Amino acid sequence: MLAFYTEVFGVRDPVAEPGTATGTPGNWWTAWARVPGILRAFRAYPAGDCPLDPQLRELAVLRTGYARGSHFVFSQHSKSARRAGLAEEKIRAVPYWTISDAFSDAERAVLAFVDGMILEGGRVHDCVFAALRKALPEDHILMLTYFVNMYALHATSTKALRLEYDDVPERVVEIPAPEQGGVQDWRDPVWAERGAL
Repeated sequence: MLAFYTEVFGVRDPVAEPGTATGTPGNWWTAWARVPGILRAFRAYPAGDCPLDPQLRELAVLRTGYARGSHFVFSQHSKSARRAGLAEEKIRAVPYWTISDAFSDAERAVLAFVDGMILEGGRVHDCVFAALRKALPEDHILMLTYFVNMYALHATSTKALRLEYDDVPERVVEIPAPEQGGVQDWRDPVWAERGAL
């Protein structure tokens, strides 16, 4: 673990002196370090060893973070995508890729594959898979599948454990009504006259 900490944090104790070079608190690494076998498993197939086009990989991971709603994965992989040479226009368009003309056919196939994996629970339409097979050899599709699933795990667990930039209060809560006047009740006759009830 000490060698790993040195690689990520330099020569300092990340618990006593938290923070990473990219500005995150760094507690993703320190939390998972409590179970070193899991942290090692996360690094079992490093991106650097992968022949899959790094821009396509980062595009997929970026969309995975966005689709999973992880501020941490989306933010960190915006930086990774930029380092891999992905155009700024494409990074910005990942949230609304379906209406953007910034992407190539191969990139659109990758993005559609991610949406099938993440937003549709693995239901990838045959037409999407056919487009993906036109763009990538089969072993690269398997690598892509691995990275999408790995970062879906990171995104989901980071939100669940409230680590890094996903350490945020629950957003979906009741907003209290004001104590005095000015707010119409949903049963108000005005609403009934409009046919809304």
